[in-house]
Amino acid sequence: MAAKKNQTAAEGAKSFSAKLRYARITARKARLVADLIRGRTVNQALEVLGFEHKRAASFYSGLVRSAMANAGQEEGVNVNQLVVTDCRADDGPMLQGRMRFRPGPQGRAHPFKKLTSHLTVVVSQPVEVDGKRRRGAKSKSAAGSKSAAKRKAAAANAQ
Repeated sequence: MAAKKNQTAAEGAKSFSAKLRYARITARKARLVADLIRGRTVNQALEVLGFEHKRAASFYSGLVRSAMANAGQEEGVNVNQLVVTDCRADDGPMLQGRMRFRPGPQGRAHPFKKLTSHLTVVVSQPVEVDGKRRRGAKSKSAAGSKSAAKRKAAAANAQ
């Protein structure tokens, strides 16, 4: 599992990632589990993965733990407040780069693929704004300009 630390200037929040490349599971099956944990805190995600009966759950459980360990190396990061901000399952190459064949009826051969996938988990600490935790990184000015535009439009419609 490879680890990577990201920091976006706009958000100001640090994010930590863990990757598992060439996992021997199809991306389509892994995405079902990825959708379950995206947006949850790491503790909730680990709890959900512990009770999930899909094979990808064990892969993602290890990835979440690895991303938490990567975040724990940084000073000032509370590991219990981390949120899974991104969870992906991308297509990988076919195993050994070729199709396999299985016997079919009347001497025919039926091809099949052994697919792999690249799994990624990104965790980050929520941004503190005015003593309240926020999961998103939208600034107050962007939110305020939208509401101001709505008020102007409402005033124009009223006249």
